[in-house]
Amino acid sequence: MGPTALRTISLRSQVKDILRAQIAAGELASDEIYSAVSLAARLGVSPTPVREAMLDLASRGLVEPVRNRGFRVLTVSPQDLDEIVAMRLWLEVPAVERVIELASDEDLEALRPLADRIVMAARRRRTSDFVLADSEFHQALLRLARNERLLETVTELRDQTRLLGLEKLSRSGELELSAEEHRLILDAMLARDAASARRLMEAHLRHTRGIWAGTDEQGQGGGARAAA
Repeated sequence: MGPTALRTISLRSQVKDILRAQIAAGELASDEIYSAVSLAARLGVSPTPVREAMLDLASRGLVEPVRNRGFRVLTVSPQDLDEIVAMRLWLEVPAVERVIELASDEDLEALRPLADRIVMAARRRRTSDFVLADSEFHQALLRLARNERLLETVTELRDQTRLLGLEKLSRSGELELSAEEHRLILDAMLARDAASARRLMEAHLRHTRGIWAGTDEQGQGGGARAAA
């Protein structure tokens, strides 16, 4: 995959978001050690913002420094992933109903370009771009619930995930179908259909656990259809 285009916001922040997405997508493999120099060359930037970004990610438990070598991407256990998805279900499903109560149609329609970016990234089979767009969508949605602690908690939980099945879904063409779930959730919210929005978000998050493992949500292998 070629370098992701960097925007004009904080370079360190951009690098951190890109590296976080590449870790989540499995493009930076668990237990592998990466030097700041090699990652900088991959992104087309200097090593300094990469080193700073990786130290930030180390503080969140995604990587650990390895003296004189770089940073090792840490492994997340199946039990950790089960606990993460359980917490996201407890937090994000009720949050959808809260957003429906608080957000205007204009607020919700502002999420449409983000949902479209997720679909486009899936269509182009750019998995780390998919993860970045997906993260922006969920953060923007949760921000409409007007609870910063909720947003911070879910963001931290997302940081701890690994989407090991993304490449498989991308090759099979199913990733685009998965991406469409974001549009369905948004449509239900705009229709002010809280029951459908909750049901869709719950299914979406349960499917996520299968993608982390490279299986469906029942762990049978193959047809997982949703994303992070």
